[in-house]
Amino acid sequence: MASTARPVSSLAGDDDGMERLWTPHRMAYIDSHGAGDDQDHAKACPFCTAPTLDDEEGLIVWRGQLAFVVMNAFPYNPGHLLICPYRHFGDYTQATTSEVAEIAELTRQAMRVTREVSNPDGFNLGMNQGRVAGAGVAEHLHQHVVPRWAGDANFFPIIGQTKAIPQLLGDTRARLAKAWERS
Repeated sequence: MASTARPVSSLAGDDDGMERLWTPHRMAYIDSHGAGDDQDHAKACPFCTAPTLDDEEGLIVWRGQLAFVVMNAFPYNPGHLLICPYRHFGDYTQATTSEVAEIAELTRQAMRVTREVSNPDGFNLGMNQGRVAGAGVAEHLHQHVVPRWAGDANFFPIIGQTKAIPQLLGDTRARLAKAWERS
C-alpha cells in the first residue's frame, strides 16, 4: 500500500491542492512602515500625520470627535476608506468604549455614504491586528471599509502589476466628503 503522506521536506511550489494568489507588490507598502520606537513611529505614522494636514492634502473625508475617516492611499478598490482613532494605539482592546462606539458609527456612516456615491454591491469590513495578520500600519488601529462590486476582482495586479482605479483619490475624497456633509 503506497503512502499518501506528504514528505516533511516538501519545497514551496509543490502541489498541495491549494491555489494561491501572490501579491508581492503589497510588500513595498508593508515595508515602508518599518518598526521603530513608539515615539518615533508616532511622528511618522500616516494616521497621526493625516489629521495635521488640511482635508484635501490628508485625504480626510470626515472628522469626528475621537476618530476620522480617510481614504486609503493604497486602495484595494475605489473608495477604500479607513476609520482611524486620533489616538495612536494598535490593539482594538486598547480602545476606549467611546472610541469603539465612534469607530462603529463612522463605519456605518461610511457604508451609507459610499452606497449613495458609488452604489457598491457589498463591502469588506475589518481590522488586521498585528503584522502577522496583515496590518500594514500595525501600530495605529484602523478599520477598513472596502466597497465591492460583482466582478471587481481581476488579475491585473497579479499579471500586469497594475490596479485599475477609475478615479483619482482626491476626486473620490471630494465626492464622499460632499455626500457625507449632506447625510
